[in-house]
Amino acid sequence: MEIRLFTHQDCAVISAAFMALGWNTPVEQYEKYFEEQQSGERDVFIATVGEEFAGYATIHWSPPYQPFKDADIPELRDLNVLPKFRRQGVGTALIKHAEDVVSPRSDTIGIGVGMYPDYGNAQRLYVQLGYIPDGRGLTYRAKPLLPMEATVNDDDLVLFFTKELKV
Repeated sequence: MEIRLFTHQDCAVISAAFMALGWNTPVEQYEKYFEEQQSGERDVFIATVGEEFAGYATIHWSPPYQPFKDADIPELRDLNVLPKFRRQGVGTALIKHAEDVVSPRSDTIGIGVGMYPDYGNAQRLYVQLGYIPDGRGLTYRAKPLLPMEATVNDDDLVLFFTKELKV
């Protein structure tokens, strides 16, 4: 397995790989990531197994989640591993790589995870790797939910976690 920095040529490869699974991941999404990487707003890392694309992760240096932004905590965002490469260490390797990239700039890294069953493996992995809930409860579109507030359980319903990198 190799993990490397994202290049513009990866945009079409990633989009095609996830579109083949029926996911709506237009190439424009990855072109935006590339622009954000060029501007220093985001770093994107690609995992390959052999010559085959296996997954990616991004570090958002100034995340939209206000508690992370206020505390200058970079957020590991949009971790995705193709199903055929799951449970083979690709996600863990991407997370560890992100932690190594973040650690010279921050003592803490953040991550958010969705709340429906499709995110179950990610929820378990983050806890196994030492991430703990940030204690602010559930959020919807990066805004805290108030007590008794109704919401929708989609990709925007997230619980945020942090991990101390320098202990």
